[in-house]
Amino acid sequence: MNGAADLAIDVRGLSKQFDGRTVVDGIDIQVRRGEICGFLGPNGSGKTTTIRMLCGLLQPSAGQGHCLGFDLLTQSRQIKLRTGYMTQKFGLYEDLSIEENLRFIAEVYDMPNERELVRQTLERLGLHERRQQLAGSLSGGWKQRLALAACLLHDPELLLLDEPTAGVDPKARRDFWHQIHLLAAEGLTVLVSTHYMDEAERCHRLAYISYGKLLTAGTTQEVITDSKLQTWEVTGPQLDRVIALTAHSEDWMAVPFGTEIHVSSVSAQDFGAWLAGIEPHHPWQVRPIPTGLEDVFIHLSRHAQDNF
Repeated sequence: MNGAADLAIDVRGLSKQFDGRTVVDGIDIQVRRGEICGFLGPNGSGKTTTIRMLCGLLQPSAGQGHCLGFDLLTQSRQIKLRTGYMTQKFGLYEDLSIEENLRFIAEVYDMPNERELVRQTLERLGLHERRQQLAGSLSGGWKQRLALAACLLHDPELLLLDEPTAGVDPKARRDFWHQIHLLAAEGLTVLVSTHYMDEAERCHRLAYISYGKLLTAGTTQEVITDSKLQTWEVTGPQLDRVIALTAHSEDWMAVPFGTEIHVSSVSAQDFGAWLAGIEPHHPWQVRPIPTGLEDVFIHLSRHAQDNF
């Protein structure tokens, strides 16, 4: 497959308005088949609205394109039938067991060989041993796995995951991402929204949206390179003074990172030289470090325009 046929998602100028307010503003998204695309951005940036337009649950106010080869505007039913959508909030029946939830979904959608299908899905997601456990008694990680199993019952070609690991412990998150990569290796396309930088780095490509506008897209390295940020690590005593010194300057962005501070800038200045110029005998150690994804995304959020 080449060109457009190789794209599971190919939309351009996608926009959505509610009561005259634009919450998604002319964004372009392209995701190749079998690819994991991380969809990032602050709360209220339009990620959920975009995902709901992509799977046919919301009609765009403007824009065009295709999902899985079907027209986004005129063939939403065909897209829904081939897409699995995992919402932020757990939406299954908590007073039913894991197996009962999956059997109920299979029966509602009149899926063939329902019992065998459910058995295979339980095995595939490592849920078979817990199949009789009530969904309401599950931990966050197991609820997440059950929700993913429900999304996979109809063997979708595209998986849309809306902050699936929010509130889940690190081991459950790691196990979840292991499963996602296994699914992608089988050819499933995944678009996943997340706030976690370690999860973003697990994706093949990234798209960052803020206040409805797509600000950057590409591989991790492309996103970092395109930002043109330089970053320095500052260590030493009274680091709050460094933040205070940079607070009123448009050139520097200082952000605490544990026991150190990261200072980033798109200017050609050297932060160590600048700091020595205003504090000649300062007690801090300054060294250049590679810019990370979190540095880039904080910088992008800082300069985005609110669309409220």
